[in-house]
Formats: sequence, C-alpha cells, structure tokens
Amino acid sequence: MISDPLSPGSMPHTTSLPTRFDSELSLGAHNAIHICLKLQANERMTLITDQASAEIAAALVVEIEKTGASYNVFVLEEYGQRPHRDMPAAVLSDLAQSQVSIYACITQTGELRTRMQMMDVINPRRIRHGHMVNINKQIMVEGMRADFLEVDKLSQKLIEKCRRASRVTCKTAAGTDYIAELSPKLNWVKTSGLISPAKWGNLPGGEIFTSPFNSHGRFVVDGVVGDYLCQKYGDIAATPLTIDIKDNRIAKLACKNKELLAEFDKYCHTDENSNRVGEFAIGTNLACTHIIGHILQDEKLPGIHIAFGHPYSEHTGQAWKSTTHIDCVGRNFDIWLDDEQVMAKGKFLI
Repeated sequence: MISDPLSPGSMPHTTSLPTRFDSELSLGAHNAIHICLKLQANERMTLITDQASAEIAAALVVEIEKTGASYNVFVLEEYGQRPHRDMPAAVLSDLAQSQVSIYACITQTGELRTRMQMMDVINPRRIRHGHMVNINKQIMVEGMRADFLEVDKLSQKLIEKCRRASRVTCKTAAGTDYIAELSPKLNWVKTSGLISPAKWGNLPGGEIFTSPFNSHGRFVVDGVVGDYLCQKYGDIAATPLTIDIKDNRIAKLACKNKELLAEFDKYCHTDENSNRVGEFAIGTNLACTHIIGHILQDEKLPGIHIAFGHPYSEHTGQAWKSTTHIDCVGRNFDIWLDDEQVMAKGKFLI
C-alpha cells in the first residue's frame, strides 16, 4: 500500500526524496520521531540520508512535519560521489544548529571517518541522535514497531537486577556455556530506544550492556557476527562459530565455514585488544522475535550478545580501548543473574 504524497512545503528541503512511500513504513517512522526522539515544535532537526534509504527518509519527513519543528534533509549523493572521505561541511554545519538528528543511510566502505566526524558534533552538544545505520524496510516494520515504552520498562527492571549481580551465566542448546564476571566499577548502560541528551542511540533500540571484568567459557554464535561480516555472511545458524574464551580473550575458534573462520580470526587480531571481550549485552526489544541476518536489529533480539574489541570505555568506564568492535549474537538463551534465572529459551521470566 502506498501512502498519500508528502504534504505541500516539504520538498524545498531536498529535491530527491520520493513524494510517495509504502504506508507500512509509517508506524516505525512515527515511533522514531514522536516516541524515541520526542521531537518538539520549538526544536530543530537534521536528517541525513542517502538514495538507498530515501523512501524511509520520506516517511520520517512526514512525521517530522507533524511536529511543526524546523528541519533540513541531506541526501549524501547530492554532495559528491560516495564513499565520502569527509562528511560534507554543509551537513556538519546544519547539525551543529540542531537539537535532534537522524542518520538513516547504508554504509559504504571508507565512510567510518564521516560518521566519527558527525559524532564529534553530536556528543559535545548533547544532540538527541537516532543512528539508523543500514536501516531497511524489514527493520522498519519489525524492530521499529516495538512498544518502546514497554521495552524501556523491561530494560530498566533488568538493568537494576544486573547492577546488583556479580556474574551472569549463559547457556544454550547449541553449546554456549559462558560466564561473565561483573564489577561495580564498570557501568551498565541502557539503550532502550528512548533517546536522551545523555547518549545518542541506535534505532531500533532495545539492549542493556556493560564491559565484563572477566569472562570465560564457550560462546556459540549461531545468529550473526557484526561489522562487515554480517552483510557478507548473514544468518550463520547452518555453520555456527564456536568461540572458547579464557581470561576474557579468545582462546580457540572453530567453524565449518573456513572463509568466515579466517576472516573473523584476522579481524580479531587487528590490535592487541581486538580479541578481548569488550561488551557484554542483553537484548530487550520484544518486537524482535527471530534472527534476520542484520546486526542492527539482531543484536536487540532478547538474549545475549558479546563483542570483541572496543568496550565503549567512554560509557562503561573500562580502562582499555581497541580500534575494532565485532558483535556476536546467539539464539535461545537461558540466563542467570547470580542464582536467579531471568530467561529460559529466549523468553524473559521477569
């Protein structure tokens, strides 16, 4: 089903967004603007998008206009051939004047620098930023349709329990048997989809995370791996990656897909901390019910994911850093916080 055209007056912001879009995108767009970012009439917004995401951007624009807020839309291809080495100056200048922003684009190799430049504007100004990197229609009609108020309530209840726990035990039928040891000196962070000036967040949201003090055991990745490997390999249930972890570092890897095994191993040897567990997270987005082969949504699936590399030290308080970060998502977890079971076969018990 196709929606009504964009309202009059919306197109001066850009000439390349479509004037019509699939109405199935509307609920996810409504959630992004009105629930997650809470855009107000007296605020200003910057929307950064690209040609591949233009239909989603058009749905977002309709919701932006309902608020009465002023805004500008930037389509990256209008500022030169991609991949860009630097974020266009006009984008950064406009962003610096806004209180709210969205990045809804498909990533291209070599553009990480542009997103870092964007964050250099967002972070010190405490802009409420929704990061919709590699967003697609499936995510808009699944993870972005969550009741984010309920996701936030669940995330808050869970994070309070986690902050009191000294260890998390994770098991799956696929073979995961893994323990993360926690420290009160390392922060738990909630990114439930309700974005505040304190921290920008991915959309769809729905996770809590920390950096483990230590961890050990076997973690079987029968969902997805992150970064560029996710786009290449998708859902790896047929050829799971088995990771044995000792003293918070990779001790052994095994996988029937030898190409995936080699690429993952190489990635985790980029620097001295690339093979170190930097993130330990629990997904809390109840609208995510299955692996789709896309890390933006799959890491929000109720269950555990860990990441090797950068521990988000600016938020967790971890003492070390890395130039890499690769998420590893599993399926159907049983989870215990100390001796309290909080999940059975992927379903929350709290």
